[in-house]
Formats: sequence, C-alpha cells, structure tokens
Amino acid sequence: MDLRSLVPFQWGRSNNTAPARYEDPFTALHRQMDRLFDDFHRGMPAMRWSGVADAVEMKLDVAETDKEIKVTAELPGVDEKDIDITLTGDLLTIKGEKKIEEERKNDNYHVVERSYGSFQRSLRLPFLAGDKDVSAEFKNGVLTVAIVKPAEAQSTVKKIGVKAK
Repeated sequence: MDLRSLVPFQWGRSNNTAPARYEDPFTALHRQMDRLFDDFHRGMPAMRWSGVADAVEMKLDVAETDKEIKVTAELPGVDEKDIDITLTGDLLTIKGEKKIEEERKNDNYHVVERSYGSFQRSLRLPFLAGDKDVSAEFKNGVLTVAIVKPAEAQSTVKKIGVKAK
C-alpha cells in the first residue's frame, strides 16, 4: 500500500517537493496562532502585569504542630482595618481589600498609580475550633492566624520502626 495515498495533501508528484503556492496545514495553523497572540499583546496597554496580579492574590502558608495550626498570609500594602477573618464551624475565611495609590510629581511629570482589588481564601480545618482558640496578628504586611487544636485533635506522634527482611 502506498502511504502517500493516506496524506490529505499532495506534494509535487515527480520530485516530492511542495509547489510554490502550497503551504503545509500545520505550518499555517502555527502561523495563525502566533499572529493571534501577537495581535492580543499588541492591543493591550503597557502595564505591569505582576502589579495587577499582586493586587488580588493572597499567598498562604499553612503549618501544623502537635498543638496548633498556623496560617500565614502575605498581604503587602493592605491595612489592618481592611482584613476580615471569620470562622464558621471548621471553615476559616480570610478576606479583604487592597487599596494603594501612589502619586509622584516633578517639574516635568506627574504620575498617579493605583492598585485596587479584593481577595478571599477559605481553608477547611480538620477540627472544630472554639472562639477562644483562635488569635490573629498583623505585622509588616504579614497576617498570622493561630488556631489551637482541641484536646481530642492533639495527638501524640508514635515512631514506628521499619525492619528489613
């Protein structure tokens, strides 16, 4: 069986080279996709993409010890009054809003940059925590929430040895 008969396009029959007006369909698709992305980026105003993402993104660290769970959130540029922490059953929710406005003036220019955005993250705890078992501290743009584990959730770790056979 001639495998060339299965190909949906035919190159020149005698020397297997593409005619001058022929374009491989995969190359054409690749060229069109490149053009699509180039046109998209060309139409966007010049902006700091990372600044936009930082306005609404909250990075979290969650650490667990025998006695507590500690949640640390990076919130640079956020005021303490703009943070709301709630605990509903076993669901801890941290939400807030970031509002930054920076103004620079000089004899030759005047620039005002703004960054606004809201954020929210929820974590399901492996236990129900009491009201008195949760504390929060905000210092230098870092929020730390400590949740003390109830006695039944505090387990002692038992080391189990492995024996080779």
